[in-house]
Amino acid sequence: MDFLSFREKMFPMGCFNINQVLLWEKDFDRNNLTRWCRKGLIVKLRNEYYAFPEYKQVPDFSQYVANRIYAPSYISTHSALSFYGMIPEEVVQFTSVSTLKTAKFTNAFGTFFYQNVKIPLFFGYELKMMQNGRGLLFATPEKALLDLLYLNPFYKTEQDMEDLRLDDDYMQSEFDTARMEKYLTVFASKTLEKRTACLLKVYGL
Repeated sequence: MDFLSFREKMFPMGCFNINQVLLWEKDFDRNNLTRWCRKGLIVKLRNEYYAFPEYKQVPDFSQYVANRIYAPSYISTHSALSFYGMIPEEVVQFTSVSTLKTAKFTNAFGTFFYQNVKIPLFFGYELKMMQNGRGLLFATPEKALLDLLYLNPFYKTEQDMEDLRLDDDYMQSEFDTARMEKYLTVFASKTLEKRTACLLKVYGL
Protein backbone atom coordinates (compact mmCIF):
# COMPACT_ATOMS: atom_id res chain seq x y z
CA MET A 1 0.00 0.00 0.00
CA ASP A 2 1.29 3.49 -0.81
CA PHE A 3 1.30 6.20 1.84
CA LEU A 4 -0.86 8.65 -0.11
CA SER A 5 -3.76 6.18 -0.27
CA PHE A 6 -3.35 5.46 3.43
CA ARG A 7 -3.24 9.17 4.31
CA GLU A 8 -6.32 9.96 2.26
CA LYS A 9 -8.29 7.33 4.18
CA MET A 10 -6.98 7.86 7.72
CA PHE A 11 -6.21 11.59 7.89
CA PRO A 12 -9.81 12.70 8.58
CA MET A 13 -9.81 10.58 11.76
CA GLY A 14 -7.16 12.76 13.35
CA CYS A 15 -5.69 9.98 15.40
CA PHE A 16 -6.30 6.29 14.78
CA ASN A 17 -5.39 2.83 16.01
CA ILE A 18 -4.31 -0.32 14.23
CA ASN A 19 -7.74 -1.90 14.58
CA GLN A 20 -9.29 0.92 12.57
CA VAL A 21 -6.68 0.41 9.89
CA LEU A 22 -7.35 -3.33 9.73
CA LEU A 23 -11.09 -2.75 9.46
CA TRP A 24 -10.38 -0.79 6.32
CA GLU A 25 -7.62 -3.03 4.94
CA LYS A 26 -7.52 -6.47 6.58
CA ASP A 27 -4.21 -7.42 4.87
CA PHE A 28 -2.48 -4.21 5.89
CA ASP A 29 1.24 -4.67 6.62
CA ARG A 30 1.93 -3.28 10.10
CA ASN A 31 5.57 -2.73 9.12
CA ASN A 32 4.34 0.21 7.04
CA LEU A 33 3.56 2.08 10.26
CA THR A 34 7.09 1.58 11.55
CA ARG A 35 8.57 2.83 8.27
CA TRP A 36 6.27 5.83 8.07
CA CYS A 37 7.01 6.76 11.69
CA ARG A 38 10.72 6.60 10.94
CA LYS A 39 10.22 8.96 8.00
CA GLY A 40 8.13 11.35 10.10
CA LEU A 41 5.01 10.81 7.99
CA ILE A 42 3.00 9.69 11.02
CA VAL A 43 3.56 9.97 14.79
CA LYS A 44 3.25 7.15 17.31
CA LEU A 45 1.11 8.18 20.29
CA ARG A 46 1.31 4.93 22.26
CA ASN A 47 1.23 1.25 21.35
CA GLU A 48 -1.01 0.86 18.29
CA TYR A 49 -2.18 4.51 18.29
CA TYR A 50 -0.97 7.05 15.73
CA ALA A 51 -1.63 10.52 14.34
CA PHE A 52 -0.40 12.72 11.52
CA PRO A 53 2.19 15.40 12.42
CA GLU A 54 0.15 18.12 10.69
CA TYR A 55 -2.30 17.96 13.61
CA LYS A 56 0.31 19.54 15.89
CA GLN A 57 -0.86 22.86 14.43
CA VAL A 58 -4.52 22.25 15.28
CA PRO A 59 -5.71 24.05 18.47
CA ASP A 60 -6.80 21.73 21.27
CA PHE A 61 -5.82 18.61 19.31
CA SER A 62 -3.58 17.39 22.15
CA GLN A 63 -6.66 17.35 24.38
CA TYR A 64 -8.42 15.27 21.74
CA VAL A 65 -5.46 12.87 21.83
CA ALA A 66 -5.88 12.66 25.61
CA ASN A 67 -9.44 11.42 25.16
CA ARG A 68 -8.65 9.02 22.34
CA ILE A 69 -5.53 7.09 23.35
CA TYR A 70 -6.83 5.87 26.73
CA ALA A 71 -10.57 5.38 26.87
CA PRO A 72 -12.81 5.72 28.70
CA SER A 73 -11.37 8.91 30.11
CA TYR A 74 -12.19 12.59 30.50
CA ILE A 75 -9.91 15.58 31.10
CA SER A 76 -10.00 16.68 34.72
CA THR A 77 -8.04 18.05 37.72
CA HIS A 78 -5.42 20.70 36.81
CA SER A 79 -5.96 20.44 33.05
CA ALA A 80 -9.69 21.09 33.34
CA LEU A 81 -9.18 23.89 35.88
CA SER A 82 -6.73 25.55 33.49
CA PHE A 83 -9.20 25.14 30.60
CA TYR A 84 -11.87 26.99 32.59
CA GLY A 85 -9.42 29.72 33.62
CA MET A 86 -9.72 28.79 37.28
CA ILE A 87 -5.98 28.53 37.92
CA PRO A 88 -3.25 30.84 36.59
CA GLU A 89 -0.74 28.15 35.63
CA GLU A 90 -0.44 26.69 32.16
CA VAL A 91 -0.40 22.93 32.66
CA VAL A 92 2.71 21.01 31.62
CA GLN A 93 0.88 17.71 31.15
CA PHE A 94 -2.66 16.69 30.29
CA THR A 95 -4.37 15.13 33.31
CA SER A 96 -7.38 12.87 32.93
CA VAL A 97 -9.53 10.49 34.94
CA SER A 98 -10.20 6.94 33.78
CA THR A 99 -11.72 3.68 34.98
CA LEU A 100 -8.59 1.98 33.62
CA LYS A 101 -5.42 1.63 35.66
CA THR A 102 -3.24 4.68 36.27
CA ALA A 103 -1.01 5.33 33.26
CA LYS A 104 1.28 7.89 31.65
CA PHE A 105 2.25 8.40 28.00
CA THR A 106 4.62 10.88 26.38
CA ASN A 107 4.66 11.58 22.66
CA ALA A 108 5.05 14.44 20.18
CA PHE A 109 1.72 15.92 21.28
CA GLY A 110 2.56 16.11 24.99
CA THR A 111 2.58 14.15 28.24
CA PHE A 112 -0.67 12.45 29.19
CA PHE A 113 -1.37 11.29 32.74
CA TYR A 114 -4.42 9.21 33.72
CA GLN A 115 -5.59 8.59 37.28
CA ASN A 116 -7.89 5.71 38.13
CA VAL A 117 -11.31 6.03 39.75
CA LYS A 118 -13.91 3.37 40.39
CA ILE A 119 -16.77 3.14 37.90
CA PRO A 120 -19.35 4.87 40.18
CA LEU A 121 -17.07 7.94 40.33
CA PHE A 122 -16.71 8.19 36.55
CA PHE A 123 -19.28 10.96 36.06
CA GLY A 124 -19.58 14.74 36.04
CA TYR A 125 -18.15 15.37 32.57
CA GLU A 126 -19.47 17.17 29.50
CA LEU A 127 -18.81 17.20 25.77
CA LYS A 128 -16.97 20.32 24.58
CA MET A 129 -16.73 20.92 20.84
CA MET A 130 -13.46 21.81 19.12
CA GLN A 131 -13.26 24.24 16.21
CA ASN A 132 -13.10 21.33 13.76
CA GLY A 133 -16.24 19.72 15.18
CA ARG A 134 -14.55 16.99 17.21
CA GLY A 135 -15.79 16.48 20.75
CA LEU A 136 -13.71 16.57 23.94
CA LEU A 137 -14.81 15.07 27.25
CA PHE A 138 -14.11 17.51 30.09
CA ALA A 139 -15.00 17.38 33.76
CA THR A 140 -17.31 20.14 34.86
CA PRO A 141 -15.48 22.73 37.02
CA GLU A 142 -17.06 21.29 40.17
CA LYS A 143 -16.12 17.69 39.32
CA ALA A 144 -12.60 18.71 38.33
CA LEU A 145 -12.07 20.19 41.80
CA LEU A 146 -13.55 17.15 43.54
CA ASP A 147 -11.39 14.81 41.43
CA LEU A 148 -8.37 16.91 42.36
CA LEU A 149 -9.04 16.74 46.09
CA TYR A 150 -10.00 13.06 45.97
CA LEU A 151 -7.01 11.88 43.92
CA ASN A 152 -4.42 14.16 45.55
CA PRO A 153 -4.81 13.79 49.34
CA PHE A 154 -1.96 16.21 50.07
CA TYR A 155 -4.50 19.02 49.51
CA LYS A 156 -6.00 19.16 52.99
CA THR A 157 -5.15 22.37 54.88
CA GLU A 158 -6.36 25.94 54.33
CA GLN A 159 -2.87 26.85 53.10
CA ASP A 160 -3.02 24.00 50.58
CA MET A 161 -6.32 25.37 49.28
CA GLU A 162 -4.92 28.90 49.07
CA ASP A 163 -1.94 27.55 47.15
CA LEU A 164 -4.31 26.35 44.42
CA ARG A 165 -4.83 30.07 43.64
CA LEU A 166 -8.31 29.56 42.27
CA ASP A 167 -9.65 32.61 40.47
CA ASP A 168 -11.80 34.56 42.94
CA ASP A 169 -14.03 36.09 40.28
CA TYR A 170 -14.79 32.69 38.80
CA MET A 171 -15.44 31.12 42.18
CA GLN A 172 -17.82 33.89 43.22
CA SER A 173 -19.74 34.32 39.97
CA GLU A 174 -19.64 31.04 38.02
CA PHE A 175 -18.79 28.19 40.36
CA ASP A 176 -21.84 26.07 41.25
CA THR A 177 -21.54 25.02 44.89
CA ALA A 178 -24.92 23.24 44.79
CA ARG A 179 -23.70 21.05 41.95
CA MET A 180 -20.47 20.35 43.84
CA GLU A 181 -22.41 19.29 46.94
CA LYS A 182 -24.61 17.02 44.82
CA TYR A 183 -21.53 15.39 43.29
CA LEU A 184 -19.96 15.06 46.73
CA THR A 185 -22.72 12.74 47.93
CA VAL A 186 -21.76 10.21 45.24
CA PHE A 187 -18.23 9.94 46.64
CA ALA A 188 -19.59 9.06 50.09
CA SER A 189 -16.27 10.08 51.65
CA LYS A 190 -16.08 11.92 54.98
CA THR A 191 -12.46 12.81 54.28
CA LEU A 192 -13.35 14.40 50.96
CA GLU A 193 -16.22 16.26 52.62
CA LYS A 194 -13.76 17.80 55.09
CA ARG A 195 -11.36 18.84 52.33
CA THR A 196 -14.20 20.31 50.29
CA ALA A 197 -15.50 22.26 53.30
CA CYS A 198 -12.01 23.62 53.83
CA LEU A 199 -11.79 24.74 50.20
CA LEU A 200 -15.19 26.42 50.27
CA LYS A 201 -14.28 28.23 53.48
CA VAL A 202 -11.03 29.56 52.03
CA TYR A 203 -12.82 30.96 48.96
CA GLY A 204 -15.75 32.35 50.93
CA LEU A 205 -18.42 30.02 49.51
